[in-house]
Amino acid sequence: MGFWLFVTVMDLLIPVLMISLGILFIRRPPGKVNHWYGYRSGMSMKNKDTWDFAHRYAGKIWLITGWIILLVTIPVMLMFLGKDPETVGMVGAIVCTVQSILMAGVIVPTEMALRKKFDKDGNRKET
Repeated sequence: MGFWLFVTVMDLLIPVLMISLGILFIRRPPGKVNHWYGYRSGMSMKNKDTWDFAHRYAGKIWLITGWIILLVTIPVMLMFLGKDPETVGMVGAIVCTVQSILMAGVIVPTEMALRKKFDKDGNRKET
């Protein structure tokens, strides 16, 4: 049971991180465009307007996706309570891999939203 608990806690880190960053990015995106922290892409770093938009947009996706992943991960891991460590480890690795893919999946919709809202120079498009 100790190993199962360890793997379950580790598998809950990604959704908790997504929820936390989602809330942070929605409420208070990083103040300045920088290369060290935040949602960094060529388009998001054009100017402060694209930077704030990208963080709020990605934050909403991470917040929603993080809760969904959290609510799915718990019952999945409960199904393997009491199983052998090899099975628990394999399931935990699969869960973590899927979570990582979903966490990185924020890139595509955020970049699409940026391109829809801003021109290639980072100026808002006329609506």
